[in-house]
Amino acid sequence: MKNDVKDLVQRVRNGEGDAFGELMDLHMQSMYKTAWAYLKNNEDAADVIQDTILTCYEKLHTLKKEKYFKTWLTRILINKCKDMIRQKSKVLLTDSFLGEAFIVPYEENGYTDCEWKELLNVLDVKYQEIIILYYGQGFKVAEIARLLDMNKNTVMTRISRARKLLEKEYQDNVIEIGGHKNGRKAV
Repeated sequence: MKNDVKDLVQRVRNGEGDAFGELMDLHMQSMYKTAWAYLKNNEDAADVIQDTILTCYEKLHTLKKEKYFKTWLTRILINKCKDMIRQKSKVLLTDSFLGEAFIVPYEENGYTDCEWKELLNVLDVKYQEIIILYYGQGFKVAEIARLLDMNKNTVMTRISRARKLLEKEYQDNVIEIGGHKNGRKAV
């Protein structure tokens, strides 16, 4: 896939317009997951993705190495998400939001889209972003550290803590739903 991305970036730089669409299609699902994890709203995620795509198109000439395209794109997306969060925190909302648009669940790694979102909601935002980048998008610890401007040890610690929180949540739900843990009834 990395060779495909490098090839597509080079084709875009050579003026092949269709290559940019292919490049964005290749990353659309991961952009959506990341944007939704930050914004928790389909419409805002779509707006941020659209803005990210435009910025990517306009600034592609600033990308130094094609092999870092995904990291570069994700950094733009995260910055756009944070900008939107800052903007929204300054605005007083008077209308209540009644619900999100229906999302057709899809299967990935055994989880549906809804289950993935529910799983992430258990975590604090500082853990969510790292879990999405690590498990959802396959970034390595060093890449996440560069993306989020933090120490590699901090990234590893947050991954570890998030795993423990998720494990505890899972175990609590198993006891609550089944009333049993390891073959013994919960007291």
